Amino acid sequence: MKTIVYFDYCALILITIILISIFVRNMTKGKTNDYFLKTVFIAFLTTVFDIISISLDNSGSGNILWKYVAHSLYLFFHSMTIPFYITYLVALTDTWHILRTNKLIKYIIPLPYLIICLSLIVNIFTKSLFYMDATDHYTRGILFPIVYVAGFSYAFLGVYYIIRYRRLFRPIRFLALMSIFAGVAFATAFQLFVPNMPVEMFATCLGLLLIAMLIQRPEENVDTTTNLHNMVAYTSDLKRGLSTKKDIDIIMVNIANYRSIRDMLGIEDAEHTLSLIADQMTELNKKNKRHAAIYYLDKGRFRIVADSIYADETAQFAETINKALSHNMTIKHMNVKLIAYVCLVSFPKDIETYELLLSFGERLSKDYEHTGEVLLAKDIFKKETYDLYRHLDGIIEKAIKNRNLHVYYQPIYSVSEQRFHSAEALLRLIDDEYGFVPPDIFIPAAEKSGAIHRIGTYVLDTVCQFIASDEFKALNLDYIEINLSVAQCMHKELSTQVVEMINKYKINPAQVNLEITETAASYSQKTMEENLAHLNNSGFSISLDDYGTGYSNIQRVASLPLAIVKLDKSFVDGEENPRLSIVLQNTIRMLKDMNMEIVAEGIETKHMLDRFSAMGCDYIQGYYFSKPLPKDDFVTFIQNHQ
Repeated sequence: MKTIVYFDYCALILITIILISIFVRNMTKGKTNDYFLKTVFIAFLTTVFDIISISLDNSGSGNILWKYVAHSLYLFFHSMTIPFYITYLVALTDTWHILRTNKLIKYIIPLPYLIICLSLIVNIFTKSLFYMDATDHYTRGILFPIVYVAGFSYAFLGVYYIIRYRRLFRPIRFLALMSIFAGVAFATAFQLFVPNMPVEMFATCLGLLLIAMLIQRPEENVDTTTNLHNMVAYTSDLKRGLSTKKDIDIIMVNIANYRSIRDMLGIEDAEHTLSLIADQMTELNKKNKRHAAIYYLDKGRFRIVADSIYADETAQFAETINKALSHNMTIKHMNVKLIAYVCLVSFPKDIETYELLLSFGERLSKDYEHTGEVLLAKDIFKKETYDLYRHLDGIIEKAIKNRNLHVYYQPIYSVSEQRFHSAEALLRLIDDEYGFVPPDIFIPAAEKSGAIHRIGTYVLDTVCQFIASDEFKALNLDYIEINLSVAQCMHKELSTQVVEMINKYKINPAQVNLEITETAASYSQKTMEENLAHLNNSGFSISLDDYGTGYSNIQRVASLPLAIVKLDKSFVDGEENPRLSIVLQNTIRMLKDMNMEIVAEGIETKHMLDRFSAMGCDYIQGYYFSKPLPKDDFVTFIQNHQ
């Protein structure tokens, strides 16, 4: 009775489609893809030699040598399929480090396959594994059960591995990985009853197809611009490494000036630049034979991950990458200078959790000075700081609820009246666990979360309540400045809320000066313009803070209803720069010609006071007179100095 080969033909079609899709979908980079490709290719060869063997058997007598060769190669590759699938599982779970440390498992795993290979060699002389009978028909020998024992040994190990690390997989992926073993078990049982219908390779190929569709999905894990692994793959691999207690070294690369490059070159050429950097890293990785995976996260951030057993090599690789990125790149005949932060992290030795690691990497080019040298996380990482960033939203919510927000006041001195004329209200957050949280950290977070509107209402209420008090009236101050964030300025109910608040406390709007930053002033937004115009018409004065920080638009400044402009501290710090001095003198003259009053911020010495007073500044604010003070201390200060 001839053996039916149609299921093998179907298996060959399936496995060919999978192989083609691997290359079309660019699923060739990385250990996981590499071992999946090898597993699929072994299954392809197994199917091919199974078809050849069956075809030769069906042809009748003769071709003895070719039958022996075909059946031997079929058994050789068939016995490799499950072991290679297990190496794919090890790569998928990233547990090579566990196998390396367990020498018993390390040597036991290849043993069944080696026994089969030895049996195939011995079979040439003994015909104990298989032979051709008197009619030249393929017949199993006395040692053939070894093939089943080896296969079931590997199947048991594979099932154990999937169950052992099941938490690393979503249910659908868990089922896809188990499908190969279930399919092969069913096919083996089926062939016991229907021996002339081999379906094992068809079942195996169906399982590989499920894995290719449900697990090997480059669209989920590959960045289309650089063809590197993406943020999803990076975070998934970090979590997996923690789960399997794997120590890894990470080279973090942040291109700090990526946004400037994008603005200068345009999106298309900026992405081409990223692609060139990715190719350069990949080439260096191959050239130096580094065992590393390379990721592109976003916004010019790359990550290179290697096993910690290659720590010395990874440190050298970090230096190589840093040196390579220090050279200018030529894009469309333009020299592009990269400002690359390169930092080496041992994870989880230097940084314990992947959340902290992500936060550290995101803020690397914000929180540390660029030195051009490779940074070491063990030297610069402070867990408390990144714990703060991670819990910032909760800290803000707790501060609002428990009234851990405090309004401080910094006095402002009038040069012409030679007295303290007003004060700026400054918000401070003092947390029970983290202590003082700087405004430049929690204010942007509050704007992002939307909590800034509740904070703004609290500050406005606190200041208006103070202005309405008898102790404020006794201080002989003209007004208090209240800062408005960008988000507040763009809230359509802002002007209504401010007017309602002063009506609540029955105070004069002239006693409140509303201060916007130069960043807010740079926004050309109808709602903000309407808010400022309505507030100005209601009797509030408007001032501009941080003037000169780089966002200045003279036309925009001239169009806003500003009464006061506060010069940024950078003018004070740059007093030794003669060119900046010329800019400062002409800026003051220009603002005076527009009938605006001027406040010099950041004054810390008598020399600074005299210099800015002589230039025509109307008001002086800074540590020379006083730092920001809690309300009671501020009241005492004014009483003692007024």
